[in-house]
Amino acid sequence: MAIVAKKTWLIAWKYRLHRPNPVPSAEDLRGVSIIKPLTGVDPNLYSNLETFFKLDYPAYELLFCVAHDQDPAIFVVKSLLAKYPKHDSKLFIGSKNVGPNGKINNMVRAYEAAKYELIAINDSGMRMNPDTLLDMVSALTEKVGLVHQMPYCCNRKGFASVYEKVFFGTQQSRLYLSANSIGINCTTGMSCLMRKDLIDQAGGMSAFGKYLAEDYFFAEAIREKGFQTVICSQPGMQNCGSYSIAEFHKRLIRWSQLRTSMIPMFIILEPLSECMMLGVLASLAAEYMFDISPMAFFLLHVLVWFLLDYILMQIVENQSLPMSKFEFLVCWLLREVMTIYLTIQSHRDWTIVWRNRRYKVRWGGIAEEVV
Repeated sequence: MAIVAKKTWLIAWKYRLHRPNPVPSAEDLRGVSIIKPLTGVDPNLYSNLETFFKLDYPAYELLFCVAHDQDPAIFVVKSLLAKYPKHDSKLFIGSKNVGPNGKINNMVRAYEAAKYELIAINDSGMRMNPDTLLDMVSALTEKVGLVHQMPYCCNRKGFASVYEKVFFGTQQSRLYLSANSIGINCTTGMSCLMRKDLIDQAGGMSAFGKYLAEDYFFAEAIREKGFQTVICSQPGMQNCGSYSIAEFHKRLIRWSQLRTSMIPMFIILEPLSECMMLGVLASLAAEYMFDISPMAFFLLHVLVWFLLDYILMQIVENQSLPMSKFEFLVCWLLREVMTIYLTIQSHRDWTIVWRNRRYKVRWGGIAEEVV
């Protein structure tokens, strides 16, 4: 059943990803205020930020946010402002404390100064193609209140980069696209576009400072107003210059802690969506019901799952994969066998560590900083 469902998603998204919506006429394109919260620098920060100065869109502003006046990201932003002096862009230094979420605190002043009716939030590690913003705005039709990008990765050097790309191109894409197809809120704040008036009706950005997963609650507030949240045709391209397997695993553990604190049923449902767990249960059921060798059934299950994941990643990549089949196999197997370990780690301690700060998240997603 799981494999049949997975094949259905492959067919559906083959005709959805990388197929942009009809572009509105120039006079119907609304202005966009792009908020870029920054903390620290990495080797790719300059090139990532520069892509936002080169967007092919008629009316948008860039609002860079830095919480502290000694942050080295200030120098990077000022260098770009000097390089593009005619671009509509501003730098905000200093945060406004409205809750435990440091990202919200960093963005509030820029949000309050935004002059356009559409707000885009893009993390510092994201890159954009020249037509990405146009693609997102084109997806913001009359009944849509928020457009988000499915997270993916740029091509970078090293095994850790390939491992991360395989994760986002298989497991993350599978769950993200499936959840979106059946109306489950799967919004991430890496790259999203929203109607500002809907956020204002929910109390403005300051009202979301009590949550760590502000992106999820942005979408919930917008859906409560009767609007849809949709994925645009282009994946969101992450391009952080500093990465390792250990840091990536910490990130996955933090995400799992956040998801299960907001939706406790995920404690049970998430393991049941994984290849190995489903394979074990299905093989035992096949032996009991049809007297089929459980080992043979399990190996066939894993093989078919692997092949479908490979096809899915090709769809997401939209071209030949930038890795050998052997590299894909090694990274895929590592991800699958590490899943149980990472899930257990996420449930051992409910304290979430994010940017050197510690938080407790209560049921419902409200966060408290642990001093």
